[in-house]
Amino acid sequence: MRRNLPSRSHYAAEVKPELDGSRVSLIGWVHEIRDLGGIKFILLRDVSGICQVTVRKENLPQQLLEKIEDIGSEDVVYVEGLVKNQPKARLGVEVILEKIDILSRASRPLPYDVTGKVSAGIDTRLDHRILDLRNPENNAIFKIADTVLAAAREFFRMNNFIEVRTPRIIVTATEGGAALFEVKYFDSKAYLAQSPQLYKEELVTVFERVFEIGPFFRAEESHTRRHVSEFTSIDIEAAFLDLYGVMEILERLIVHIYKRVIEERSKELELLSIDLKVPELPFPRYTYDDMLKELKDSGMELEWGEDFGTEHLRILGEKHKGYYFITHFPTKSKPFYIQPCEDNPELSESFDLMYSWIELASGGTRISDRKLLEKRLIEQGLNVKAFEYHLKVYDYGMPIHAGWGLGLERLLMVLVNKNNIREVILFPRDKFRLTP
Repeated sequence: MRRNLPSRSHYAAEVKPELDGSRVSLIGWVHEIRDLGGIKFILLRDVSGICQVTVRKENLPQQLLEKIEDIGSEDVVYVEGLVKNQPKARLGVEVILEKIDILSRASRPLPYDVTGKVSAGIDTRLDHRILDLRNPENNAIFKIADTVLAAAREFFRMNNFIEVRTPRIIVTATEGGAALFEVKYFDSKAYLAQSPQLYKEELVTVFERVFEIGPFFRAEESHTRRHVSEFTSIDIEAAFLDLYGVMEILERLIVHIYKRVIEERSKELELLSIDLKVPELPFPRYTYDDMLKELKDSGMELEWGEDFGTEHLRILGEKHKGYYFITHFPTKSKPFYIQPCEDNPELSESFDLMYSWIELASGGTRISDRKLLEKRLIEQGLNVKAFEYHLKVYDYGMPIHAGWGLGLERLLMVLVNKNNIREVILFPRDKFRLTP
């Protein structure tokens, strides 16, 4: 037998002054209760936002008043009432309560203040993440994230990319690093994928342009505000392009995402007090050697060939506040699949996309010659036989190709102005957190 479910006529954000005099039915959570004696205000929250429900006690029967007195924060309620223009109310309108039903009760007291009036540290917030996400400001971050993902997919399809899904359980380290999670795979040993790198390179021989958006894993020992063990990567690979071609795609993607967020998430941006501006194209481009010179001029010398550390990037970020590229890193500092420059093999056709001091993306031209790829594997101390299946693809016609990987969460940190990556992940995972 079918349940008789309560039905809403409007969402909270749809209760506007033009509905003055109309009767509405709402369903949501009790965000906050303010009792002023003869009058009580219930702030009702649903997925769209918050509206004010006003309880005028002198006009209500005793039975209903008793029910109202029993209502607490985060109870799920059904409300019927009359819309009335009220300049002092949220959005200039209120709903005069006529009926209320409690559909589900929350515990008393709650372990976390959803309104945000009682401040809490990041660990407390993450311990009670579902309640934390009900705070409108925290909730806004993930509505913006939803638009970012939709905008990325829209952009890729507009530019002839095909979405692919590659394995997360792999037998070989794709980047030769040690930061891998080992898993028992029946009677064998396997690893959780760090990236879709080798698969996306192989797939350009089939689809020419591919993209993937999905979770990847790195056994990060670093416990910093920008490192986690599970993250979302936006990856592309494209045949018949080099680093410059995919850099242009990356910067145009960023601009497209900004435009969509500004168009679709103005309410969330306002809630977060963010005045988002579309960055200008093209993004500035600097070489690795340019950056070494800047560091030297700032009094911090770095030996050629060394990678930039946090202290170096912070110095560079003081000068470069927005988006910019660093290109042509030393070949020895980049993964084995990055193409060395023809005129100077010590330099590679590589790049990082930076925002101030934070690295958001890394990419470059890939090696398309099997013998050179085998040579680079040996140079980096990797077992060529372990890459046998990947190397076979190079015998089937491998085009010149290039690509990049963009960290979704790091991009979100920039968009919503947060300095801890855990704030932009629904349920973050790091060395010290496996729950909730």
